[in-house]
Amino acid sequence: MIPSSNVLFGNLQKISAQQIGLSPILTAGANSSGGVMGKMIDAQSIVVASVATGGREDSPDAGTVLRAVFWHSLALALLVGVLVMAQAYLFPWMIPPMVYPK
Repeated sequence: MIPSSNVLFGNLQKISAQQIGLSPILTAGANSSGGVMGKMIDAQSIVVASVATGGREDSPDAGTVLRAVFWHSLALALLVGVLVMAQAYLFPWMIPPMVYPK
């Protein structure tokens, strides 16, 4: 899912980043990270995990799993957002410059 999303929206991310003065590399990396984090609370992934654990009586249902990972994913999203903002504005030297082929 994530690679196909990157292929579909990669050029849009690059152009948008250039228009607002951000690094296209940072923007694409942040989008990929967000997509991966979104998998933690993706309903399909949670249902598959619930079914794969065997459906035993001591296995949690999908709602329990979602409640367990929701706050972790929210905290991780905040952490990644702060990191991306820091890399964009406080530490721009961390991101390599774009090299365009001739």
